[in-house]
Amino acid sequence: MSDKKNMTLSMRILLAMVFGAATGLLIALLGTPDWARVWLIEGLFQVVGQVFIRLLQMLVVPLVFVSLVCGSSSLSDPKMLGRVGGKTIALYLLTTGIAVSLALLAAVIVQPGVGATPINVVERSIAEATPFSQVLIDMVPRNPVAAMANGQMLPIIFFSVLLGVAITLSGSAGERIKSVFQDLNTVIMRLVTLVMRFAPYGVFALIANLAATSSAADFAAVGKYVALVFAVLFLHALVVYPMLLTVIGRLNPWLFLYKMRAAMMFAFSTASSNATIPVTLESVEKRLGVNSRISSFTVPLGATINMDGTAIMQGIATGFIAQFYGIDLSLSQYLMVVVMVILASIGTAGVPSVGLVVLAGVLTQVGLPAEGIAMILGVDRLLDMTRTAVNITGDATVTTLVAKSEGELDLDTFRDRDAGNIVSAPTPSR
Repeated sequence: MSDKKNMTLSMRILLAMVFGAATGLLIALLGTPDWARVWLIEGLFQVVGQVFIRLLQMLVVPLVFVSLVCGSSSLSDPKMLGRVGGKTIALYLLTTGIAVSLALLAAVIVQPGVGATPINVVERSIAEATPFSQVLIDMVPRNPVAAMANGQMLPIIFFSVLLGVAITLSGSAGERIKSVFQDLNTVIMRLVTLVMRFAPYGVFALIANLAATSSAADFAAVGKYVALVFAVLFLHALVVYPMLLTVIGRLNPWLFLYKMRAAMMFAFSTASSNATIPVTLESVEKRLGVNSRISSFTVPLGATINMDGTAIMQGIATGFIAQFYGIDLSLSQYLMVVVMVILASIGTAGVPSVGLVVLAGVLTQVGLPAEGIAMILGVDRLLDMTRTAVNITGDATVTTLVAKSEGELDLDTFRDRDAGNIVSAPTPSR
């Protein structure tokens, strides 16, 4: 008998999403019987889904630390590190600015808050966003070990880059330490591959849980808002990023999107840019051909400061809440929203629903009632999943553009449709 055809990881994840959604919807249509709620929703799906997310989160700090030290220590010229950092931050700020501007323009034209139906909401406290000045101070860790224990990404990035530069400037002692970190990086990347084998099961559980517990009534009440957020997210991912890749990088954008599909599905299922870092790194290095010296710096930084999808949600949500309450925003207030969203994205943790924290601060700054956030809480989970996929696509876009400009992009790998594909273990012939 002939062997069964191997299936790529992205295809298995896609199938897991489809079957997960179908399973969850079936449970919801059955009225969510007690046995399904106890044994599946709060049992099997909850356990498997959360174990999967924790496996990814387990990898984030060691992967970011080791890969950043390797990347920064490989840049023999410290000036190159400054140049790469400058390009990366400039492009991240550019894409975030475009995202929030598109969102505000769409909100003004479509006016999703006009005629919106109030819905029953549950009280939920939203923490205040950290002031930008404090974000800059907190970038420098008092204790690097404590920063790693608490998963504070900006301090980890700062310390890792500084340590990498010190290794570069330390001669033979630095070379010995550098080789240790390179070996550690190889081992951790192998661990990433092992964890990714579990991905289809985790994705199935997460999507099934979401489909079984989502409320159709909540979506109907704010349907115009939901549709507009989805439309602008897709516009940004399928028009803005491809234009940047074509105009700046002279690269095939559709091949880029094809190769990023696994990472985008990971991001969608986890709703966490940080949890997706291992998969994003694997995709940009092995599938797109970006040198790890670039990706190890740009991807973790992007998961921390680049929030294009979140910026789109915040821009549309601001317009939605203002229109719902009948408050007209001036041009200066709209500009304030743009600036606030860009600044607030820096230092914001890449974790689920963090955009609501930032949104509370934005609303306060322009004089809108923060209580309006309660109207969109019921639908935020699915939107959060989608905007996270856009966030990591933006990280990969900027990473690819910076690598191309520095001559650190393997064009043969980029053009090879099958480069870096992870397939299931082949079925032995009989």
